[in-house]
Amino acid sequence: MPDRGCRQGARALQTRWTLAAVVVSVLSGCMIGPDYQRPALPAPAVFRGTAEPAAPPEPTSLGDLRWFEVFQDAQLQALLRTALVANYDLRDAVARVDEARANLGITRSEQFPTIAASADLTTVRASRHGLTPVPASVDRDRTVGSVLLHLLSFEVDVWGRLRRATEAARAEVLAAEDTRQAVLTTLVSDVATAYFVLLDLDKELEIAQRTLALRQDSLRLIQVRQQGGVATLLELRQAEQLVYSAAQVIPDIERLIEQTENQIRVLLGQPPGAVPRAQPLTAHTQPPAVPPGLPSSLLERRPDLRATEQSLIAANANIGVAKAAYFPTISLTGLLGFESNHLASLFKGANSTWQFVPQVTQPIFTAGRITAQVRLAEAQQQRALIQYEKAIQTAFREVADALVQYRRVKEIRTQQALLVATLHDRSQLAYMRYRGGVDTLLNALDADRDLFNAELSLTQTERNELLALVQLYKALGGGWQP
Repeated sequence: MPDRGCRQGARALQTRWTLAAVVVSVLSGCMIGPDYQRPALPAPAVFRGTAEPAAPPEPTSLGDLRWFEVFQDAQLQALLRTALVANYDLRDAVARVDEARANLGITRSEQFPTIAASADLTTVRASRHGLTPVPASVDRDRTVGSVLLHLLSFEVDVWGRLRRATEAARAEVLAAEDTRQAVLTTLVSDVATAYFVLLDLDKELEIAQRTLALRQDSLRLIQVRQQGGVATLLELRQAEQLVYSAAQVIPDIERLIEQTENQIRVLLGQPPGAVPRAQPLTAHTQPPAVPPGLPSSLLERRPDLRATEQSLIAANANIGVAKAAYFPTISLTGLLGFESNHLASLFKGANSTWQFVPQVTQPIFTAGRITAQVRLAEAQQQRALIQYEKAIQTAFREVADALVQYRRVKEIRTQQALLVATLHDRSQLAYMRYRGGVDTLLNALDADRDLFNAELSLTQTERNELLALVQLYKALGGGWQP
């Protein structure tokens, strides 16, 4: 057991540590560098492209809905759930979050002292007949031991350098998390987009196959009429032209279908293969209203904007890290324990030992390195600020473009549906007149060709309407909510 001398030494060391802690607590309130303040950027009252700009904006937004509330197709929901688990980009983003969190733990640990324990035991046997022979009356064996607690070099964070570094690392963690959510938003958009494109190709294939069958029926009729001397060889060749043009469209659409399926499978983290479908393209209904919400709330809803702001916060904190290099660095080292060349008396007071070494280091000449580091940090902060401002304006433009596209595509789809109905009647009337002998085959073939192209354009417009909804949902920051 330690005796009175050991206790006195321990009290003396405790007094010094208490004094050092008081000094640290007094000085640790100082923080070098600017505190972050969000830049004041004017936001429009409503998004440009809103159907009724004069009306007050809706308190809620389409972007606030969860992805499974927007996309009601059961098979699409199953694909999205698979992608949210197995997608490679999303898994990489999750790993980046873990990496940033680990880096925060490393940076934060530098604010606290590191204490290590050591113990050693050395046994030496001297020779009886060496250069310094040991008499027979003296024990040849000697054991030396020590038990110590070490305070490794601990920097007293007087100027806030370590705290600013921790602030930057914490912002980088939040930026990585927001980036993960942005990847999730993009993933939901990409899977939904590819799925709707796939449904559109299915519909185009159906139209092409139906048109080919009708044209083959017309070709057989014209062949009979040509054999009977009613139709000419030119009419037969014109009918064959329509059959061949419809037939060559089918393998091209099938190629696009297989490539789109492969694209979806990659998004799901799976090898190329078929993708099941549930509802056809025409069965997908649009939401009754698409409120964009308040432009000011876009800054909090879109994860990519939040990630950009966190990068700005980290760059702002790094200015304080760089400026702290102008000031002296205060570090503490020490040890406390026992040393003895006789194990039996190792823990006696006479064998206690301690050491306390405060050290102050002040840079005097660095050839402008510190100033250059400060300027570098300030330039990086300015770049981050410019990128943040640009990201916000780009987000406003994306929402406005998506609103305009969504509204205009609906108008195009309405007119395209009327055009298809008209051309359908025209085609039927043209063939009836041709069979009745009151019109030429050329008018019937032209009507058939126009109807085929218009039907393909209509299904593509229906697809574009769904894609416009997907793009608006993504632009508003939807899709990442848990």
